Amino acid sequence: MADVDITSLHALEIKTLRGFESDSASVQSDGALGEATGLGAGQIRRAVEWLISKSLLEIAEESSDTSIMLTDLGKTQLSAGASPESALLTAAAEGSVTLKDLQGDERFSKGDWGSAFGGLKKEGVIDTDGPNIVIKYPGRAHFYSKTLFDDLIGPFGDDPDATLAIETFSEELQVHAREAATGPGKSKSPVRLVEQVVRFYRLTGDGATALESVITENMTGEEVSQLTPDMLQSSSWKSFGFRRYDLSIKPPRIQVGRHHAYRTYLDGVRRKLLSLGFEEMKGPLVETEFWNMDALFMPQFHAARNIHDAYFISEPSESKVPEEPFFSKVGQAHRDGGNTESRGWRYPFDSERSKRLLMRTQGTAISARTMAAGPSIPGKYFAIARCFRPDEIDATHGAEFNQVEGIVLGDSTNFRSLLGLLKLFALEVAQAEEVRYVPDYFPFTEPSVELQAKHPTLGWIELGGAGLFRPELTQPLGIDVPVIAWGLGVDRMAMVSLGIKNIRDLFSTDLEYLRNQR
Repeated sequence: MADVDITSLHALEIKTLRGFESDSASVQSDGALGEATGLGAGQIRRAVEWLISKSLLEIAEESSDTSIMLTDLGKTQLSAGASPESALLTAAAEGSVTLKDLQGDERFSKGDWGSAFGGLKKEGVIDTDGPNIVIKYPGRAHFYSKTLFDDLIGPFGDDPDATLAIETFSEELQVHAREAATGPGKSKSPVRLVEQVVRFYRLTGDGATALESVITENMTGEEVSQLTPDMLQSSSWKSFGFRRYDLSIKPPRIQVGRHHAYRTYLDGVRRKLLSLGFEEMKGPLVETEFWNMDALFMPQFHAARNIHDAYFISEPSESKVPEEPFFSKVGQAHRDGGNTESRGWRYPFDSERSKRLLMRTQGTAISARTMAAGPSIPGKYFAIARCFRPDEIDATHGAEFNQVEGIVLGDSTNFRSLLGLLKLFALEVAQAEEVRYVPDYFPFTEPSVELQAKHPTLGWIELGGAGLFRPELTQPLGIDVPVIAWGLGVDRMAMVSLGIKNIRDLFSTDLEYLRNQR
């Protein structure tokens, strides 16, 4: 048994040891120690951790209890007396009803009704017959309309803030609650799980010896740990017992101001590209359809241009007519190819649609503006562009993201130049050791290629894409030399570099998380 130096014990440790004074062989829980010592839960936790690290205390028993609580969404459903799913299925069972009819019911938002409709249809519970909603799977409909609400939300009754043990629910509901509260769509779950760990502790042999010494020395934990000027002036220090300093204890970490880890990473990418001779481009976050899509030779009937793939601005919804002569030449390229020896997309170009405003969906819009502004030839340009697209937010997808993209212009630019440039990016920017090229397709480049790098644990991962801009894009903007267009998935590169597994952590505002980022 090792010698125990009780003079270096913290006041909280001394008080916690004395919590076992009535019976040194007893087993005590956190709560019991708190009652015996008068210490708060946080103080007990700290003291216990310190005593365990010194082998004076050990965990005798540990148990975990899981409870269910309502989220804000669950409380709303309890107040409404139904969930959107149960209300939808009840309405569908009673007669003809459409999604538009339901969205007029103000118990839930239009978005909640839409999510319920989409989720039930995906599960095969409902289908549509024309505009009407019909129940396709009655057995499963009963689970969503009755069981999920009556048996999962209903038990909270008049106390929406209650905490109910998970064992009080059926096995089916326990499984559903765990999946809903911890799965990818947990932000839309009406319930959340609360895990509570209860621990019981006992003294080790050294701990019992330490307690005996503490009692013998009449140590209470009230010993003074700091000598103040007042004590020196009044000489009162002579009557105090002082706690001995332990120089082996690490001091607390000083929290100083620091840059966001992802911001630091992006600044590093910017410095690297500037050192490679690139000039930085800038462009607006709110863009017109003309520069975001038309100027990139994306036809106005392209699937990516509908409202589900872009955030359109409601007020103001339009801008002025785009600049001439680019507006006319781009429209001509869409209609019949203009002077590019192409047939174009062969459709009537809608000039009104070009004026619509939206949040920028791709950084290539900045490249289009740069080419129209008369860039240096030869020239190399890049942009770190924040882009926005509607998406289901999870560990690998977000509604906003960053793109590092750019252009290289010059008479001698060709496909071999493109491959060499991509390899340079992989080596210098992504720090990749092994790369390969895969044929790809992009609507405004031909030929196109995807750049992949070998990751030591993930295998081959996509770093970005590139290609040569089509003449239907460059010539209307006044560029008559070949142009390489390239883009790098900088969010993905940063996740690998920073050891991040959830893309939401790239943009985290959690101070504790950011302080511990390396």
